[in-house]
Amino acid sequence: MVTRTRCRYRVTPMDLQLTTTRIGEHVVVALSGIADLSTAPTLHSMLRQTCCDHPAETLIVDLDGLFAIDDAALGLLLGAAARARTTGGDLELVCNNEHLRTRLTTTRIDRALAIRDTIA
Repeated sequence: MVTRTRCRYRVTPMDLQLTTTRIGEHVVVALSGIADLSTAPTLHSMLRQTCCDHPAETLIVDLDGLFAIDDAALGLLLGAAARARTTGGDLELVCNNEHLRTRLTTTRIDRALAIRDTIA
């Protein structure tokens, strides 16, 4: 006799937190949580506003606080880099998480955006 039990898991969506600060001559946008399709509108708005507020500057997006990032969020980072570059600025990433770093390499984002080990 085979008994089947059903397991139910409660999954709570994780929010994306964004913090913008200035460190030296760079504007740093630190991300924490999960950057995915459900948080894309928040990420898009913040990146767009930061690019508009700081034209002709290098924006650094710190990915070290992320648990995961999907293709939608990667596309938003590329779009923000293009926007920053049209004003004479740039966008660079900080990532020390081995899993995320592998994802950036696999998707070849590392060919379009500079990836640093530290903010400084």
